[in-house]
Amino acid sequence: MRIAVTGANSSVGQNLLTHIANKAAISANAGVRSKSAFRKLPNSELINPCVINYGDQASLAACFKDVDCVVHLAGILIESKLSNYASANVAATSSVVQAAQKAGVKHLVFISVIGASTASSNSYFKSKGDAESLVTESGIGASVLRTPILIGVGTAGASSLLGAASQAKAKVLGGGNYSMRPLDVDDLTQAILTCCESRSKVAEIYELVGPEPIKYRDLIARTAELLGSKVVISSIPIIMAKIGATLSRLLKGGGITSTVIDVITRDEIVAENADTKLGLDLTPLQATLEKIIRNK
Repeated sequence: MRIAVTGANSSVGQNLLTHIANKAAISANAGVRSKSAFRKLPNSELINPCVINYGDQASLAACFKDVDCVVHLAGILIESKLSNYASANVAATSSVVQAAQKAGVKHLVFISVIGASTASSNSYFKSKGDAESLVTESGIGASVLRTPILIGVGTAGASSLLGAASQAKAKVLGGGNYSMRPLDVDDLTQAILTCCESRSKVAEIYELVGPEPIKYRDLIARTAELLGSKVVISSIPIIMAKIGATLSRLLKGGGITSTVIDVITRDEIVAENADTKLGLDLTPLQATLEKIIRNK
């Protein structure tokens, strides 16, 4: 089986390709925005790096040639002067879908987020919901994986968690009293590969979260304990954080916004975890924390 991966130099992309490099039955075209990003990809004869441009159908078509499945990872949470939700989350997905249709790709895997909805008042969640619709209505068999915060070696979630847990005093949005379902990035990779291998002919949406619900403040304290230390957690009032974010955005033209703060502090709740449907044996949260500490 051969797959194509967009956003291949992201933490999820690197994790996925590392697993693929150890699977003789799978090879991948790894799509990144520039040749300079090639160095972040695993060095393996099973990995074929390629430069893609979401505004250039020819580059996408070349990356998608003769592949069985396209895994679309690219997208943003934090907007900048050069990239916004409309371009990075919606238009880029539209380009990927169109190129996949023209290339005769049989299956799409799209990584979305818990909370994605076309009806959401949050512009990030709405952009992911709009992108999901482009995928599920493409006429191509598809697997949409809605995910929570991802932790694991090399992830931004793990870096942020370790940073907070390593301090004597940590200030956290809202005191960290929101509920999370952290998912090990290795488990997400297994879910992606399962979807690629099954290649359902219909469009399916899975909400895949970690095995244990936990408040963020408790997650920080638990990580600190594993590090052999203690951390005092205090609160950054969310309203004050939003005011500061608005002022910073006006001055810098990008960065954290009220939209992002609402995403970060939203309780991660699902009606049914998709681990059973996907045949996954999820990594216990304790094992994931121990793993990121060993590799920090």
